[in-house]
Amino acid sequence: MVYKWLEIEHYCSLCDERCETGQSMCGACEAELPWLSGHCTLCALPLPASGLICGECLKRPPAFDQVTVPWRFAFPVDSLISRFKHQAQWPLGRLLAEQLSRHLQHAFDEGLPRPEALLPVPLARKRLRQRGFNQAQMLADWLSAALAIPVDTKRLHRVQDTQSQQELDAAGRRRNLRQAFALADERSLTGRHVAIIDDVLTTGATAEALARLLKRAGATRVDVYCLARTPKPGD
Repeated sequence: MVYKWLEIEHYCSLCDERCETGQSMCGACEAELPWLSGHCTLCALPLPASGLICGECLKRPPAFDQVTVPWRFAFPVDSLISRFKHQAQWPLGRLLAEQLSRHLQHAFDEGLPRPEALLPVPLARKRLRQRGFNQAQMLADWLSAALAIPVDTKRLHRVQDTQSQQELDAAGRRRNLRQAFALADERSLTGRHVAIIDDVLTTGATAEALARLLKRAGATRVDVYCLARTPKPGD
């Protein structure tokens, strides 16, 4: 007897071409994504070569330990993230999270320390009401299921509805986030390794503010996992 479910065909979520069983993106589309090659070993800023530390991290070492990200913020990843984030096209978010989980699992296999918990960046209450969902929490939930790492949704709390970060330069983003976050869960973080989850890393101001907060609470390592990293303006 031939089971029909074995004959189900899988089609690419981007181009609708047939792809391998169990995959949601064909090899051609996957190869065309703006994969991040050379980058800063700390903040993942795109650089001409790998194994370097960017000037900003040399001048001001970040509070977080390492950013792990698969792509540059460029077409079509920028469009996919925007449609997920601003148009509630959740299947696209899940597709990106699936690719990120594979990227992370490969990094773990290559020696990247595995965190004890995933902490999504909390969304301002006003923006959460407007959007109806927190894209960082959705990404964290999908990553948790794929990587078997628990999500801690109660640890971080946004205590100020700040101005949108997209409207500010790097210095403005840092000022905007002062006192914006707090620990909502007072359980000890002493000796723990956690990872912050977000969709895009631009200046790193949000990750820096959260990492400082977590380090002050006793965390020994704070990593950042996101979908895409923006280059410097003009690059």
